[in-house]
Order: sequence, then structure tokens, then C-alpha cells
Amino acid sequence: NMVLHSHQLTCAGIAFALCLHHLISAIEVPLDLPQPPTITKQSVKDYIVDPRDNIFIECEAKGNPVPTFSWTRNGKFFNVAKDPKVSMRRRSGTLVIDFHGGGRPDDYEGEYQCFARNDFGTALSNKIHLQVSRSPLWPKEKVDVIEVDEGAPLSLQCNPPPGLPPPVIFWMSSSMEPIHQDKRVSQGQNGDLYFSNVMLQDAQTDYSCNARFHFTHTIQQKNPFTLKVKTTRGVTETTPSFMYPYGTSSSQMVLRGVDLLLECIASGVPAPDIMWYKKGGELPAGKTKLENFNKALRISNVSEEDSGEYFCLASNKMGSIRHTISVRVKAAPYWLDEPQNLILAPGEDGRLVCRANGNPKPSIQWLVNGEPIEGAPPNPSREVAGDTIVFRDTQIGSSAVYQCNASNEHGYLLANAFVSVLDVPPRILAPRNQLIKVIQYNRTRLDCPFFGSPIPTLRWFKNGQGNMLDGGNYKAHENGSLEMSMARKEDQGIYTCVATNILGKVEAQVRLEVKDPTRIVRGPEDQVVKRGSMPRLHCRVKHDPTLKLTVTWLKDDAPLYIGNRSKRFSSLWKEDDGLTIYGVAEKDQGDYTCVASTELDKDSAKAYLTVLGKAVPPVHSRPDRPRDLELSDLAERSVKLTWIPGDDNNSPITDYIVQFEEDRFQPGTWHNHSRYPGNVNSAVLSLSPYVNYQFRVIAVNDVGSSLPSTPSERYQTSGARPEINPTGVQGAGTQKNNMEITWTPLNATQAYGPNLRYIVRWRRRDPRGSWYNETVKAPRHVVWNTPIYVPYEIKVQAENDFGRAPEPETYIGYSGEDYPKAAPTDVRIRVLNSTAIALTWTRVHLDTIQGQLKEYRNLWVSKKRQYVSFPGDRNRGIVSRLFPYSNYKLEMVVTNGRGDGPRSEVKEFPTPEGVPSSPRYLRIRQPNLESINLEWDHPEHPNGVLTGYSLRYQAFNGSKTGRTLVETFSPNQTRFTVQRTDPISRYRFFLRARTQVGDGEAIVEESPALLNEGECRAAPGIGKHTYTHTNAVLQITWTESWSFVSPCCPDLPLEPFPFSIFLPAYTKNHVDIATQGWFIGLMCAIALLVLILLIVCFIKRSRGGKYPVRDNKDEHLNPEDKNVEDGSFDYRYAPCDEDNKPLPNSQTSLDGTIKQQESDDSLVDYGEGGEGQFNEDGSFIGQYTVKKDKEETEGNESSEATSPVNAIYSLA
Repeated sequence: NMVLHSHQLTCAGIAFALCLHHLISAIEVPLDLPQPPTITKQSVKDYIVDPRDNIFIECEAKGNPVPTFSWTRNGKFFNVAKDPKVSMRRRSGTLVIDFHGGGRPDDYEGEYQCFARNDFGTALSNKIHLQVSRSPLWPKEKVDVIEVDEGAPLSLQCNPPPGLPPPVIFWMSSSMEPIHQDKRVSQGQNGDLYFSNVMLQDAQTDYSCNARFHFTHTIQQKNPFTLKVKTTRGVTETTPSFMYPYGTSSSQMVLRGVDLLLECIASGVPAPDIMWYKKGGELPAGKTKLENFNKALRISNVSEEDSGEYFCLASNKMGSIRHTISVRVKAAPYWLDEPQNLILAPGEDGRLVCRANGNPKPSIQWLVNGEPIEGAPPNPSREVAGDTIVFRDTQIGSSAVYQCNASNEHGYLLANAFVSVLDVPPRILAPRNQLIKVIQYNRTRLDCPFFGSPIPTLRWFKNGQGNMLDGGNYKAHENGSLEMSMARKEDQGIYTCVATNILGKVEAQVRLEVKDPTRIVRGPEDQVVKRGSMPRLHCRVKHDPTLKLTVTWLKDDAPLYIGNRSKRFSSLWKEDDGLTIYGVAEKDQGDYTCVASTELDKDSAKAYLTVLGKAVPPVHSRPDRPRDLELSDLAERSVKLTWIPGDDNNSPITDYIVQFEEDRFQPGTWHNHSRYPGNVNSAVLSLSPYVNYQFRVIAVNDVGSSLPSTPSERYQTSGARPEINPTGVQGAGTQKNNMEITWTPLNATQAYGPNLRYIVRWRRRDPRGSWYNETVKAPRHVVWNTPIYVPYEIKVQAENDFGRAPEPETYIGYSGEDYPKAAPTDVRIRVLNSTAIALTWTRVHLDTIQGQLKEYRNLWVSKKRQYVSFPGDRNRGIVSRLFPYSNYKLEMVVTNGRGDGPRSEVKEFPTPEGVPSSPRYLRIRQPNLESINLEWDHPEHPNGVLTGYSLRYQAFNGSKTGRTLVETFSPNQTRFTVQRTDPISRYRFFLRARTQVGDGEAIVEESPALLNEGECRAAPGIGKHTYTHTNAVLQITWTESWSFVSPCCPDLPLEPFPFSIFLPAYTKNHVDIATQGWFIGLMCAIALLVLILLIVCFIKRSRGGKYPVRDNKDEHLNPEDKNVEDGSFDYRYAPCDEDNKPLPNSQTSLDGTIKQQESDDSLVDYGEGGEGQFNEDGSFIGQYTVKKDKEETEGNESSEATSPVNAIYSLA
């Protein structure tokens, strides 16, 4: 888009051309026009790669014609065609070095540079220093036992192998327990473990230094140290002494923009406390952070003013000691004015400016099309003057790409800027015939981006006639936008933007529609209702009829689901413009909010519903309004207000709320002034200058608030200068070349006088910079022509006709952000399981973010487009809730406050198979008593290739269950018939679908009951009787409720006697069974048997024998049925996994090279998140343990369940 800003074009000659260049320096040339190449994507300068992966060195560019690419390596031409392992992507300069066929990545280390060429010039990438990551082995060494006196200092040296990049160091015991650290024991930045004083408890563990290498995901472990602490009768208290750094002073050099880390570690008994100071001033505000138990001071984003002398003070009760660190800040080159693309018309003048700073000051070198400008063909229209190239009377054919290289001993900057000479008529870049809708009285903006060479002039007209729109309610911006501070109905219509230059003109139309606001004209009111009544809450809305209205309700600020779908609120129904609650209950008490919204705006209204129980007399309600307000004791800053309370309506008044209204700033709006206890009826009110007050009072009790009282008479206070300045001062860009300064304006009680205004001051965050100021009345001011995302110092001071407020505070704001210029690179995907993947990527360079980094976001496409965000500056994350057995495409972007940057290259990956969901349904039909027909449907989510179905079923009758039977089916079979073995019992079915991964979720159904059951009680002495009958059979069952122990064989208890008789059943048309002789005889035989048992019991007891009576036990299942396959319980021992043990020393690669039989828990899990994590110092969070299957553990603990018979008995 074309971005133009306000300038007075009153220059002449070269000055006019320089003004014009500055005006159009941010122009983006449409890609359909001829233009030199522009590098759009490149690898970072210091590029470290994983030796196990292919190497990708990125170089992308745009231009017209499409650029061609070439590379140099170590300053010499790199012939890609001669190396079979090296290829270049089509229509791209990205190098791909493939090692699948073998080869050593180390052979390709070096310095690479990309050249993008077309007919109009050559653009260069940065010099990319390619290095292969290394994780060398720890040198073997013999570690002796360390003997140390109790109370003495000690340092355990780590000396890790020098990896690339350097490894993360952390200390653990050989059993993988993290070493507890505190102010006595801590790890230094060099990786050594320091003991301020050794205690006896330190010998209870050993100490092993671990190095975690980032790229190869390996952890190497040093042989552990063992301590032997020699005890004494008493530990002598000692004064502090520095263990690191040594001596009383040291120096440290740091580069601008990086973090400075100062460290002081001291010994002593007791362990010293560390404090930090800066000589001659305070520690840098907002940038300092104490770490490692105050032993380290971190200063983020160091700048030149952070130079100086810092000292740490170590102290305990025995004394103190200090160490001074002299800090020198150097700087790699950084931009003051980065050269921008220059677009000129034939005959125009312009210039390229390349200004950079650094310490030492960088040297500037100009190149044209990749060659030093001194050796380029002479160009009479070009003049090089140090950091500036001036162009005069340029002509078509003078296009080229210029490079500016600013370098010093600490680094370099390389910028490409092309000069393109074009002769282009005006063109509108926005879609034609746009429609803009806005709510009445709101601010709006009509956009009309354009391009042309020479730069066109843009004008706006309404309805195709009249004068150009600028001024009053309209403000025309030179980027093509027309802003309206307040859209009114009369502003509706068709707006035309016209872009004109010497080659022609073009126009586009934008239609503006001004809509009525959405307003709730009758909202809900506070109500007190009885339980069981039917209250109605009103919500009558007025809105623009051309907009779709949506009305929703909230209860206690949570969405309220209206209708039959919610059981909790099934009694709530929405009718017309309100809400009716049928059968209100205590749970319905609370705040109810009606929200009316359209696509452009919304409005809301709230009321409180109080529900009273029916049995609570008397009825309480809100108090009556106070009355007869009177003002007395009138003073300059106070007044006394008196009122007469209203009736409390059976609920004592707890508070009075005094409100005020003023007629200058917000007439008709009431504000809370103060609150007073319910037992007073007067108050002295504090007042502000220059306010025309009017007061009213509201009474409050436990039920609610009264209506407001009738307002008092008005009272005017005299004026004064403001005493406070605006708060909430912020500076933020709304576009990439501006900064909008906003603040919370003073209200009516803070203005203190007429003609309130604000003095806005701002400058770049540089003590040598000059202040700019502007006086405004609105709480907003926009500063234009700002660089992209730089800090500013801002002050806002209030002023009225009586004077100014005190000197304001200084706030820090930032100019506008631009879209990020680079995408995350080296995106790697590791599939964790069928629904989750682990992502890693290379962060984008900070210079390419062009704003505040908010998050990395990955987008993926499968069945629908989705995204996952990873907030902050990070390089890894987990994506879960994916669909199993699906193909995905994934790309990543980095996001700042402006929006998303360019997308990374698309990565494709499949997810493995998972277990299927349950079948859609399982239908059971019983055509007769001998069989059951089953029918089912395939799972809704197979999550893979179905390999079959598994059916488990068992008969049950009450609490008794039979053995479990298993059937397996092919994936195409959806029917099965079960032959019943018992016509009385019901059956329970468990049906699962299966893939290669395993069985899925089961669908459980039971066959319908065929039996009608009854129960009757027997005479005393007879156990419980039950009978059940079907159409064909009558079953009578009873159990004697006593059991006896034989005196001759006390170990053989006589169990209860169960009886079951199956008899033919008769319908009502047959003779009653109770009148049949055979039935009467059977009952008599049963009674005789019971009588004999009673007599035997009586005789045994009369002989003095002791026969304990124990409780009935359930009937055992057949003990002979010991075959597991024929039983009702499938029990197996889980095999012991001997491989699930932590490695004692060095760990192998953990990114997928661990075999499947090994523990799923890995040290990488602790380094990257999950249940076990690494701290910033690399130490483990949580204990490293081997995970065991809970079901296996529980199975091994059960001794009784090893027998299938016992298992069946426990379920019976």
C-alpha cells in the first residue's frame, strides 16, 4: 500500500526532490510493474544446523522479471550443478543439501551469500555463516572422593565439553534427583556448583554435572562427585569471602542490545546475603532482575547509559565485603537511517541515505548490484557523498539495486535498496465500489490506497460534486484515507477518490451507510419475588432495521441457555422482548443482563432478581427513596447535605449512596460521590473547584437499592489551576509511521477551571533529543513520520485558564509496528502419537519482527483450517487434539501487534492410526426364547483401517453373572445371532471395533427383560422365598436362613440349603395352582423338613454344644470350571518390563532413537515441558521416575485374583 504523510511541498530544485523522496520512501511497487529484485526471505547470519538433518539455506526474492539466483561460498562462486547433493528449489534461491545418500555435513561449513538478479539489478543476502552443531563426549576422568571440613567453602567444577551451541548445564544426583539449590548452594553461570559452606547433610547424596545439547537432544552426564564431610565439635562463624569473581574488582564488556549478567558468589558462615548497587546512581529502572538467589544481576537490552561501575555487597552477621565490576558497553552497528527503495519518475531527483551508529563508529561502504560502487561503470546522474548517494535528472534505464554495508569489529549491517525509474499513470490499489457501514456519531475512515509515478495527488469528493473534502468533520490523509471524526446521517452517500498525475487520473467510489445505534429502551428492573412465582424481565430494543439483531441473556455474567436444551434452566423461556421465568427457585436469584447486538454495535442492561422463600414472613422489599434534601454550611471546598430517610420496608437500611451531577462536562449523568452508614442522615461532602454540583441520595438494604431521591438545589464552586495530570498516558502506533498518544482525560471534578486543555510533549528516547509539543483539547494526538517501532518519551500536562498542573511524569511509548519481514525457519515436526505432534523451529531475527513479538502461530489444514498459538519468544511447542490417520499441511508465522508475518514453507505430515470410536449403535432383538439377534453399524470415527470387531457377552440374573464369552468378526460383518443357553437370564453385550493399534471404545447394551418378578415372605424359620415366571415356567426358590457346625466335624460347616423347583405355568384360564393336591403335598413336605431341622438344632443345643451361626454367603460358582477361556473373568499377569529403568550415566539421543520397549519417559520431556521440566538453570522440576502401568501394579498386588475361580467369586 502507498503510505503518504503530511508535508509542505515548498522546496525548490534538489530540496523539492528530497522532500518528495521522503514523502514516497515507503511506497510498495505493485508486482506487475517492472522492478529490481528485493530479498524477501533469508537464513540468519549465524546459522547452526543439526548434523542429522538435511541442510536448507534460505534465499527468496521478488521482482519483475522473476529473479534468478546464484551463490558464493567463502567468497568464491559456488557451482550448485557440480555437487549431486546440492540442489536449488524451483523459482527460489533456497539451497537444499541432501545427506540421505551419505556425506559429511561438516564438509559444507563456511560462509554463504545469495545473489538475486534480473534485468534491473542484483540484490544480495547477508553473509550466512553455516556451522554444524556439535555435542562432543565428556572426557573420561577418575573422580576421587572429596574430603572437606564442615563449614568450609567448596566448588565442584563442571568443565563441560565445548558444544555448538554451548550446552545447558544442570546438576543432579546419579539417581536423577535434582540438587536442591538455595543461597548456600547454587550453580554459577560457568556451570560450577558452589557451596558457601559445607554442611553434614551435603554428604547424603552425590553430585553429577549434566550437559544438555539443544540440537541433538542429548544429555551427557559427568562421573559423580562424592563428598566426605569431616565434622567438628562446632562450626566457626566466618566473614564473607568471594568465591567468584576473585579479588576486589573486575571488568566486563557487553554489546548494546543484549543482556548483561553480573555475578557474585561468596562463602561464609552463615551463608552471606548479596545486594547490588551502581556507583553514582540507581540500578537501571525497569531493566534489572535479580536471579540465582540475588547472586546474579541481569540488565536486559543494555544501552550506552548502562556503562559504569557496579558493585555487589556480600554480608552476614560477621561482616561484609564488596566487589566492583567495571562495565563497558560496545555496540555492533545499528541503523539510524536505513536506506529505502527509491521510486522516481524520469527527470526527478532523489537520494539514498545510509546512516548507522556503533561503538566503535562503523565504516560505510556502498555497492551497486553487488559490486563496490568505486568499480561500477560511471553514472553522471549519481554522486556519492559518504553515507548519501544523490541522484539528479534520472532517466529510464537507471534502475539498479544499491547495497549499504555498515561494519565495525563487532558485526555488520547489510541493506538493499533499489532505485526504480518508472513512468506509471495513477492506479487505485483497493477494490472498487467498497461498502462501509458505521454507527451514527462514531468515528470512521474511508481508504483509497493508490500508486503512480510521479506521485499522484489524491482528492475526495462526495456524490460526485462540490469542493474537495478536507477540513471540518473531514480529514484527508496523504496515504489515501479520508477520516470522519463523527459520522452523521447527512454524511451518507457515495464518496469518490481521484488520483491524478501528469500521465492521467483514476478514481474509485466508496459507499458509506450510517446506521442507527442499537439501544435498549426498556431494560430489566430489580425485582423481589416469591419462590414459585413467574417474574418477567423486560428487554425492549430499538435498532437499525437493516441490521440483524441478536438478543442474548446472561446470568451472573455467564451465558444463559434458554429453552429445553439446558436442564438447569429448563424453566426459562424467551418471549418477545423479555425473559419469563416459570416456577422461580432460589437458584434463579442473581444478576440478569440483556445484551442486544448487531454486526456493528451492542447495548446491555442489567437487573438483580431476589427470590424469597414462601414461608418467610414478613415480606421484605427495597427501601423508599430519601426526601427533603437540604444544603448548608456552604464553603469553597465542602458543603453539608441533610436528608430525611424513607421507610425501610421491614429490612433495615445499611447504606446511603450520595451521587452528584454537573452540567458542564457530562450533563444529565450521575456519578457516585461517597457512601455512608445507614444510621446517619447528613454528611459533609468534599467538593472540587469549578463544578456546578447537584446531589441526590439512594438508600440501600439487604434486598436492594431505593429509587433516587429528588435532586437538591445546585451549588457552584470557584475555579483553580489543575492539581493532577492525566493518567493512563500511552503511545502506540496505529500505522507503521505514526504514534498515537492517548490518555485518560480529567473528569468534571478534576478540571478545576474553564477551557481545559492538554500540553503534549514528545521526543525520541535520547537525552540529546529535542522535545516537540502540541496543545490539544481532545484526549488524543497523532505524531506522524515516525520510524518503525522506536521508543519515545511522552509527557501530558493539564492546563486551564487558571494555570498549569504540576510537571507531569514521563511515559514511554512506541511508534507504529510493521508486519514482520521473516517467517520461522527450520520447522520440524515430530509425531508424538495419533493426536499430537511436537514442533520445533528457528526463531526469526529480532531485526525482522518490526514490533513487539506476541506469538508464534502455526496454521494447519486437514478437514478444516485451524491454528494454534505459542505466545512469547520460543522455539518449540506441542499441538494436540489432531485427528488420527489424517494428512495435514502446516505452516508457521510470527505475529506482532500489527499482524502476521510471511508464512513459512508448507510442511506435510500424516498422523498414525488410533483406536476407533464405538460403533454407532448396537440393536438387540429377541425373536424367540432360544436366540438373540444383534445388529450394529460401523464407528463414526474409524481413526484407521478397521481390522474387525470384538464382542464380549455374559448372562446375568440379578447379582449373579455367568461366564464371559468372546466372539470376533471381520470388519465387514455387522450382524450376529446368539444362541441362548438360559431362557430366563438376561445378557449384557460389549462391542468394540478394532484397528491395528488396538480395540476402541465399547458400546454396551443389555437384552430386554422377559421376566416379571415377585417376592413373598415365608413363615418364621423359613428363609427368603422368591418366584419368577414366564409364559411357560414357574420357578420357586427359597433358602434356609440358618447354618450349623457339626460337633463331630467342626471344620465342615453346613451351608444354607437352597431349593429351586421348576413347574409348568398356567394362564388365568387354568385352575388355580394353590388348589392343586400335588402343590399342597409339596408344601407339607417342605414344612416337615424344616421342622426336623429345628428339632435337631434344639437337641444339640440342649446338650451344651456351641454352634456358631454365621452369615449367609452367596452361592459359589462351579469350582470345576477352571478354564480361563470358558470362565467369566479374563485375568492375566502383566510382563515385567526390565527395560524401564533410568540410565545411570550418559543418555543417548532422545528424539526418536529410543526403542519402543524402552521407557516412554525421557530426559527430553523434562527439558521441554510436561510433568517433569527443566528450570532455566537446567535442573529438573519433579522427580525422574519410571512410569508403571497402574493396572499392572494393582494386578500384581492381588493374591486372590490369580485364580479365575476366586476372581469369579469376587464378582458374584
